[in-house]
This record gives sequence, structure tokens and C-alpha cells, in this order.
Amino acid sequence: MGEFRILTAAEQVADHLRTELCHGAWGGRMPGGSRLAAELGVGRNTVEAALQLLELEGLLVAQGAGHRRRIVLPEGMAARRLRLAILGFDPVAVAMAEGFMVDLLHRLGEAGHDVFFTDKCLLELRMEVGRVERLVQQTGADAWLVTAGSREVLEWFAAQPVPALALFGRRRGLPLAAVGPDHVSAFVAVARRLIALGHRRIVVLTRRNRALSVPGAPERALLAEMTAHGIATGPFNLPDWEDTCAGFHACLSNLFQHTPPTALILDEVSFCVAALQFLGRRGLRVPEDVSLVCTDAAPAFAMCEPTIAHIRWDSRPLVRRIVRWAANVSQGKQDLHQTLTKAEFFEGGTIGPAPAGRSTGLA
Repeated sequence: MGEFRILTAAEQVADHLRTELCHGAWGGRMPGGSRLAAELGVGRNTVEAALQLLELEGLLVAQGAGHRRRIVLPEGMAARRLRLAILGFDPVAVAMAEGFMVDLLHRLGEAGHDVFFTDKCLLELRMEVGRVERLVQQTGADAWLVTAGSREVLEWFAAQPVPALALFGRRRGLPLAAVGPDHVSAFVAVARRLIALGHRRIVVLTRRNRALSVPGAPERALLAEMTAHGIATGPFNLPDWEDTCAGFHACLSNLFQHTPPTALILDEVSFCVAALQFLGRRGLRVPEDVSLVCTDAAPAFAMCEPTIAHIRWDSRPLVRRIVRWAANVSQGKQDLHQTLTKAEFFEGGTIGPAPAGRSTGLA
């Protein structure tokens, strides 16, 4: 008969936690000692000793005082099914769920994950961190996909133990998985083409979280390109406006009241449609009176005459990256890699020379 050994309390807890890890009970980060002690009904010191045993086995990696341990599952250990929440930006886009999002939902479902949209979108939450925090606490997801989040919102997600991936948004430099098109190089290409056509009064209409304080990287790149060509820039080029339909049209009215822009760069397809409607009511022609560029593509653009100038990108690498991230999270691997997909400027028929006599106004 072999030697009989009674397991210590710490070893028994470690054995239980090891089994739970193998069944994918947690992904990314291990819950803290206080939470585990409360759930298991044992002392905090016992739980801490058990966690240290799992560290020695390589299943957990300490991240320093005040930080939760990272989970590292061995190869071949079963990945768990994720309850993956998508925090959308715009309720209209969520309701339509078009294009690459349909493909993404299908691919994540095929991988065995339970994917769903949250009840509220970022616009409905007003991009307020407190509102987002309450939504996250009430939802109880294993991982989050955050669409077009502000810097403040993504900073909050980066500080949380629950894994999150930023789809678009102000994610650069944050310890957060992220993916999106490389709009910086595309914005520079747009700026150079407009400047070559004589445009000096170039206006970018984007959400205020990308315009106020520190503009987003694509907007900064465009303004820098204008400055490099001797064009003065200021609030005229990146105006602030109330983030509503009425606010958008009021902004356009103000812009075209005195010395109007010769080129508009619209940051969303909905902005492009609204701007075309506004210009039509004013009797302004595109591109004879004002050039127009949309920073995103839409299937409807193919039916437009003239064709709408826009920035386009292949969504397939983006979908593959998100599916890989979900697989890593389900296996307990930390994945904070940020990926940029190639974006390119398609000139289209809504760009033309700056109208005579209106190309040299100062911003």
C-alpha cells in the first residue's frame, strides 16, 4: 500500500481551483483572494496559500501587488464557452447589424461562444464612464467587445479584470486588445489630394469625443498635413457641435453662413447622408461647390452618381483577429495585442477642384 497523505486546507483549495480552471471557470485573470475566500467559505490566508501553489505549477502568474494573477492554461486544456457582450456605439447600427458584423457574429457563434448586444449603446450612455460601469456590472459577461469607445471609456475597460477588445475607438497606447483600420495614412492621403486640388478650407465633422481636448490620431494627422502645406488650422477645421441631429445641422448652417468650407470630410456614413441632404436643400452642388469625403464605406455608395469619395478597408482580417482574441481569452491567455488593418482612400466623383475665389480663405 502506498503512503497515505492528508491534504492540507491550502492543497484542497488548490485542487478545487485547479479543476475549475481546467473547466474554464475563469478567463484572463484570476479572481482576487477576498472574493474566492467568500465564495468558498475559507480563510483568506488559506486561499492565498492555494493560489501560490498554483503559481508554482505555472497555472497562475503573479502580476504584482494589487493586481490579479494572470491565468496560463497548458496546451490541450479545454477552452471555455464565452459569454461575450458587444457594447455598440450607435443603436441604429446595432439594429441593422450589417456587413462585417454579421460575419463576426457568425464566426464567433461557430466557435461556440454566446454573443449578444447590450441593452444600451455608448451614445445612449452618453459615453459616461459611470453609466458604462453600471451596465457592465449588471450584464455579467465573460468578455467585452467595445465599439468606437472614447478614451475615457477604454481606459476604464483597460483597468478592469474582465478581458475586453476595442473595435475602433481611442485605443492607441492602452493595455487593451484592439483592432481597426489604419485611418491615419488614409486621412493623410485625403488631405494631400484636397490640397493638390486647391482646397484650403477643409472641415472634418466627427463626434465631439474625437474633436475636443486632444483630437484623434487621424484628425491630428490631417491637421498636421495642412500645417505642413502652410494652411492655418483651428476650430473651424474641427468644429465642436452638440451630438444630436439638430446639433449636426446647426453646425453645418454655421459653417456655410459666411465663408463656407470648400471640402467636407464626414466621419460616419450617416453624417454623409445628412450632409448631402443639407447641401441639396441649399442648392449647393457636389463637387462643384463643395467636395465631400466619407471616412467609411457603405454598400449604398455603389448606387450613387457621382460615386462618393470614401475610405475603405477589408473587414476580413479584422474579423479573424477578433475571433483569435476570443479563442485566446477562452483558453485563459492574456491577449493585449493591437492590430491595424490597411485602409485606402477611394477618390470617387464627389471630389473636385476648389471653387474659384474660395480656395485661399484663412481658417
